[in-house]
Amino acid sequence: MNNYRIKDINLAEGGKTRIEWVGGRMPVLSMIRDRYEREKPLEGVNVIACLHVTVETANLVLALKAGGAEVALTAANPLSTQDDIAAALASLGIRTYAFRGQSNEEYYECLDEALRIEPSVVLDDGGDATTKIHAEHEEQMKNIMGGCEETTTGVIRLHARAKENKLGFPFIAVNDAETKMMFDNRYGTGQSTIHGVMNATNILLAGKVVVVAGYGWCGRGVALRAKGLGSSVVVVETNPRKALEAVMDGYRAMPMREAAKIGDLFITATGDTSVIRGEHMELMKDGAILANTGHFNVEINTNDLEEMAVAKNEIKENVVEYRMTDGRKLYLLSEGRLVNLAAAYGHPPEVMDMSFADQALCVRYIVENHEKLRKEVYPVPKDIDEEVARLKLKSMGVEVEELTEEQKKYLSSWDFGT
Repeated sequence: MNNYRIKDINLAEGGKTRIEWVGGRMPVLSMIRDRYEREKPLEGVNVIACLHVTVETANLVLALKAGGAEVALTAANPLSTQDDIAAALASLGIRTYAFRGQSNEEYYECLDEALRIEPSVVLDDGGDATTKIHAEHEEQMKNIMGGCEETTTGVIRLHARAKENKLGFPFIAVNDAETKMMFDNRYGTGQSTIHGVMNATNILLAGKVVVVAGYGWCGRGVALRAKGLGSSVVVVETNPRKALEAVMDGYRAMPMREAAKIGDLFITATGDTSVIRGEHMELMKDGAILANTGHFNVEINTNDLEEMAVAKNEIKENVVEYRMTDGRKLYLLSEGRLVNLAAAYGHPPEVMDMSFADQALCVRYIVENHEKLRKEVYPVPKDIDEEVARLKLKSMGVEVEELTEEQKKYLSSWDFGT
């Protein structure tokens, strides 16, 4: 087996410096790594990690290695890999198969190379490794104890498999942990998406109409940050409760066919396909910018955009101009892939600290409990979620109130009244 397939091993030293610097901003994961180094709970465990190869991911992978695991890392998106980080990990003995700008063929070749590790545990972000194993490597499933899924899109796919009894091994929906979903998805996606748009375009957001498609935790975060920078935010939602929440939060809510007429910047965050399509592009004003922060590049229908355009011009990296028959110009960012990772650095380390702490603790949980787990999708155990929150507060120097014995009794009894 080749130990790595990366852009350039000579980038390793710069990558190591960044890993160390970011590690200092991930105190919870650092505490877990120190514990794992002492206890070696993952000795003999082979882990495939199909994740975004970023500096934050590097610290997770090194924590797993410290615990005794053998890790093979491959990218969860062709444009999200940081090549200096991939080189650094390869030089540190992590089997790394990722480089920025992979073709579709290269992306899946790297995934196949990583799967040669014959995993005991799967870490997935979006479900590509899981799909590959079920479709082409079924023989590996008998040795897989379980997996962890990092993102909403992947969890949706897992539940669909489980519903049809087609899930080959147990999974923990790490994405749904409160210390992941409420913080990483809202504050991480919110900040990093706006960062990606500004990196790519340097536009002024103040005074712009920003259309956010989807008002889950990611959409909430994007809307919050856009509003904070002075934008007028419009939310497009199919769920009436979420649309109502958006209105109560101070945003306008309307269908995409109406939002398309007034938007300056469109950001999709739904996990669904063809959220913005030809019928909407026909209504958009000259200069409208299209970006996606959902996991897969299907939320903006780029086929429609290609077919409608009479000319196409790459303005700069991550910005492509499409000229319509009537002379209007629409701009697509990062090929419709996750703009926060393709045009920026992804989530800040302070928030990934919690998400990857959840991952690291759930890997151990799987190893220690796999014999009693069925082929189902499980929530993150409550004690893991709460431990991560406690450790994060401790690292921030924040104390919380404790219940008195009287209060505990009151909350657990039925016979107290007015």
